[in-house]
Amino acid sequence: MASRIRPTSEALSKTESEPSHATSLQPHKTPTTTHQILMLAPTMFFADYGCHVRIYEEAIALRALGHTIRILAYPNGRDIGGLTVRRSPGVPFNYRVVVGSSKHKIYLDALLGLTSLHEVFANTPTLIHAHLHEGALIGSVLARVRRLPLIFDFQGSMTAEMIDHGFLKRNSPFYRLLWQLEKWIDHQPDAILTSSHNAADLLIHTFGVPANRIYPVPDCVNTDIFRPRTKEDADEIKTLKQRLGIPADRIVITYLGLLAEYQGTGLLLEAAQRILHERRDVHFLIMGYPNEPLYRQRAHALGIQEHVTFTGRMPYEDAPRYLRIGDIAVAPKMSATEGSGKLLNYMATALPTVAFDTPVSREYLGEWGVYAEPFSAESFARALLDLLETPHEWPILGNALRRRVQERFSWDQAARFITSVYERVLR
Repeated sequence: MASRIRPTSEALSKTESEPSHATSLQPHKTPTTTHQILMLAPTMFFADYGCHVRIYEEAIALRALGHTIRILAYPNGRDIGGLTVRRSPGVPFNYRVVVGSSKHKIYLDALLGLTSLHEVFANTPTLIHAHLHEGALIGSVLARVRRLPLIFDFQGSMTAEMIDHGFLKRNSPFYRLLWQLEKWIDHQPDAILTSSHNAADLLIHTFGVPANRIYPVPDCVNTDIFRPRTKEDADEIKTLKQRLGIPADRIVITYLGLLAEYQGTGLLLEAAQRILHERRDVHFLIMGYPNEPLYRQRAHALGIQEHVTFTGRMPYEDAPRYLRIGDIAVAPKMSATEGSGKLLNYMATALPTVAFDTPVSREYLGEWGVYAEPFSAESFARALLDLLETPHEWPILGNALRRRVQERFSWDQAARFITSVYERVLR
């Protein structure tokens, strides 16, 4: 029988958040010196998911401290937040958003590299802040050419992501070559920011990066925008449920993020089928893209389509109010190395959250998460069923998660900490 790891009764009675292994960013003074930052984003920024949210929120928070941010990105994204974004040239045969590993990234990276080379000579920055391994590779060339400090924003292993996306197999002859390239890239920056302590451990123990170059900066969230629902939200929530075709009397289990196997989308649908065999008063609200048609078909094949609503791509600006429809949130991500920023959105919205028991989930949720054994649909379903049977715990867990995120995961404090890293590499 599947087991579920729950907070102890003693923990449920506490009013204070417990310490976690995540970095507790200490207060830093407002910087007296501001910088011209060239931020490399080798992705179709902004496309309403994962790493884009980190890039966006970091840039907004750093800008609020007085830094000047210029983002270089692929074509085909959308502008957001008044950020200055320069895009590399596009190609006539690819106008879609590329998510994750793809052969298209080869020429997109080449075009971004040329654009970056022009930019670094036309508008010399104080330093380069590169996201993702492709950004760090391009940044390492620019840093040497212009003798600039390089900061690498590490969000997970490049080769592990390729395997997660089905782009590379571990027994492939290319695996070792790409792993060596990844290791070389990891050793080029002056400092590395990681989205979790798990990622920091990976860099130290797997890739041999000196610990004194690594600075964990967990993903954060704006708790003014992502907030719990109140009585004043009742009419809007009713309207949104009607628009989505969700019966008013159903408990809503919500998911926000990419739809892919490594994200656990297929596993979530299997768990939903198991749950719906036992109770019919639940509804799954699945928000995100790509592969929506594929998972709609799978829901039909499983016979659960009347209890599952797919919204398609959810604009980041709309995500807070749609999350407030939910009663419970789920994060079935199956990657062992990537972050899981959606957890913070759930926490800020005070949603009790079910996730697999991984180091990243533990780092964010602490003992207030509801955990299933990785990576079992049966265990995930049982964890949800157990939680569904104890609605009196939902506000306790949700409020504890919100307190935790307010105390530990502030973008303002993260930006001040990042600024202190800038100062160290500029000395």
